[in-house]
Formats: sequence, C-alpha cells, structure tokens
Amino acid sequence: MPKNHVDPIAALRDSTTVPFERARAMPTEVYTSPAFVEAELEQIFSKDWYCVGRADSLANPGDYVSAELAGQPIVVLRDREGTLRAMSNVCLHRMSTLLHGRGNAKTIVCPYHAWTYNLDGKLRGAPAMTKNEGFCKDQYRLPQVRCEEWLGWVFVCLDPDAAPVADQLSEVAQMISGYDMANYSESFYEEHVWDTNWKVLAENFMESYHLPVCHAGTIGGLSKLEDMICPPGRPAFNFHTILKEESLRIAMAHPEKNDRLKGDERRTTYLLALYPSLMITLTPGYFWYISLHPKGPGQVHIRFGGGMSNDFADDPDTDEVFAQLKTLLDDVNVEDRGCTEKVYRGLCSDAAIPGHLSHLERPNYDFAQYLMARIDAGQAQQNGPSTH
Repeated sequence: MPKNHVDPIAALRDSTTVPFERARAMPTEVYTSPAFVEAELEQIFSKDWYCVGRADSLANPGDYVSAELAGQPIVVLRDREGTLRAMSNVCLHRMSTLLHGRGNAKTIVCPYHAWTYNLDGKLRGAPAMTKNEGFCKDQYRLPQVRCEEWLGWVFVCLDPDAAPVADQLSEVAQMISGYDMANYSESFYEEHVWDTNWKVLAENFMESYHLPVCHAGTIGGLSKLEDMICPPGRPAFNFHTILKEESLRIAMAHPEKNDRLKGDERRTTYLLALYPSLMITLTPGYFWYISLHPKGPGQVHIRFGGGMSNDFADDPDTDEVFAQLKTLLDDVNVEDRGCTEKVYRGLCSDAAIPGHLSHLERPNYDFAQYLMARIDAGQAQQNGPSTH
C-alpha cells in the first residue's frame, strides 16, 4: 500500500505490540504524516507538560519567555510578587500576539493598539476607549495557564486535569537527588528550527548508539558503548546513563562541595527524556537540554540551553572551562543536525523500511509505547464510554 494511504496510528499500534527483543524502529508514516502531527498536538502537546526553560532565567519581575504550545500563544513570566505565572499571549482587543522571544517587561503592551496589561494579566489601560459605553477595564484579564516549577525547570500545560509535574516525575527526583538539579544555573539559551521531525531529534537524544559514528569528530572517541546502561522506561520518562572519563573534570562531582555522590556516581551522566519533549544531559558538573515542539512533520522548534552546577561557581577557571564546553556543544549540534536531517530525508523515501533496534535503543522503544498510549487514551476520551 502506498505510504500516503497508510493509517499512521494503526501502523504505530501494530509496531508497539511487538516485544522489545524483536522490535523495529517506528513506522515511517509516524514521522511524515500531517495527520499524525495533528494527533500529537491534540492528544499530547495540548495535554502534557511542556518545558519553556529554567526558572533562574526568569529570576526578576518582568522576565518573560514566549511560546507556542499546540497552536496556543503563551507567555511565562515572573510577576511583581515573584510568582511564576503563565497566561495567554493574545490581546483581548483585536487579538494580536503580545510579547515575543525572551526578555523583560515592566508591563505587557500590545504592539497593535497599546492596550496595556499588568504582569498578572489584568488590563491596566486602553487608549481611546472612553466612548464605548460597554467597555469596562476591570472585566479584562488575560486567561491564565497552568504553570509549575520542578527542580528548577518551568513547565506549562493547557490541560487543567493533568497530574502535577512533581507527581509524574517523582521517581526522577529520587533517582538524581545527589545531583541537586535545582542547584544549577543557566549560562546560555538559544532557539533554533531544524528541518527534521521532532521525534527524530528526540530519539537521537535518547540513544547513544550513534555517538561513535555521528560524533566521530567531537565526542565519539570518548563514547564507550559497553559502558552505556539502558533500563526499561517508565510511563512519563525514560533514561540511560554513561560513565564519563575522569579527565573531563567539568563533568565530575565537585571534589570539595559535592559529598552527596559516591563511587561511580561521581562520574555518571544521566540522559533524561521527560515526555513528551524535554531532553536533559545531566552530569554532576554541568547540564544541557533541548525542549522540542513540532512545526509540521518536517520541522522542529528547539529550545537549547545549559549551564553549570553552582558547586563550581567560585572556582577561578569555571567560566573559561564552560566556554570551551559550549564550543564543543555547538560542534556536537552541527553533527546532530546533519544526522537528524539526513534521517528525515530518508524517512520520506518510498524505499524506507524500519530496521530492528539495538539493545542500546531501548529508550526509543519506550518512547513509541508512550506515544501510542497517549494517542489511544485521547481517542478513547473523544469517543466516550462504550454503549455495548
């Protein structure tokens, strides 16, 4: 059957019934079908928690970051009382979007007619509205959106019934407690768009099987496949770990200030995939992350950031060492972009057939199970209770 006539949801359902020991990569239609993107936006991104970055990047009153979540423009900011809040980023007058990118604002001013909102979303002023007898400033407030902070990360969610982030990720918090992930500060933040499907990039992060080849020019030589551990995933996340070489001091636990981690823990890197789309590389010394959102089948919006554990804040060479690390991360990104864009081009071929997964691709298998479970649950909710 031609690919454009294959039901991508049915194809994924068939694929995810196979046990991991015999599993293949996800069907190509899951990546290339516009209908599947619509299902993801409706059943996943409009219902699950999406990460907009780190809380320390929104430290001061008026600090904000804008986002589009499942087609909904949102702004997340620190209000004058120091509370993180999220709200609609659409003016209540003629519906222009309000704030763009990331920055600081004393008030929220519409760029179209200068309707002005306080940082809590309440309308503060509206020029030339005194002759409209129905207008009452106090009746206007930007709709609020759920916003939660967890271990230094800022999440938003459109679904009022979604379980709290801390409940969904309680096992992660326990597992990495010795890293004290809230005690890291962001040093850089960027946004990018790549020409690949968001799941291709997510899966690329989840598996380290590609490191020796895709990253031969950078970190590939330091990547030992035999040291990679890929346990079964959980309903809300998957993970794997890598042991870093002790020569990479910036990735080790601080010799004086971190007595929380013992033995090999002091050089263990966690690669955390928090569903649907927050990917974190967490070492005892530094972290970096990507937060992904689809832009149709063939493009992905990327929030890319990273920084250091505050354990290293007072070390005299921290800035220099991290600058060298950032240069390396940029080079790694160039390699990842090349690989993931090639994968998407290959997925669009009529000759593309999913191959069997390596034992090092266990996280990819678990990711497919998550996607199928979320879409099935959403469709069941839409269809309502059975009458039979």
